[in-house]
Amino acid sequence: MNLLPAVLSLPPLLAMGAPPQPGENPTKSLLGALGPMILIFVVFYLILIRPQQKQQKETRKMLAAIKVGDRVLVAGGIYGLIAQIKDKSVIVKIAENTRVEMLRSAVQQVLPAESKS
Repeated sequence: MNLLPAVLSLPPLLAMGAPPQPGENPTKSLLGALGPMILIFVVFYLILIRPQQKQQKETRKMLAAIKVGDRVLVAGGIYGLIAQIKDKSVIVKIAENTRVEMLRSAVQQVLPAESKS
């Protein structure tokens, strides 16, 4: 006795759900099925997508506000001072007579200026 075809045909039949009863509105059952999916999308947007967009906006704002003399931390974990600004890159002074050119996007953080007293 071969039960494999009968077992393989069960998942599609179970996924279809019950047919609408006579006199029942079929769009009501469709909305009932779409409601949880819409709710999941809204929660996904609020928890994942919106905070990421906010962070990207803040990063773009920070990179646009970089000026010569700012103390920065770059992606490689190197601290330095902005010596020169170009269109898509910056030249960072990391030590005396040592300057490195890197992309603006490599700047991770603009650090507060050190106060010398």
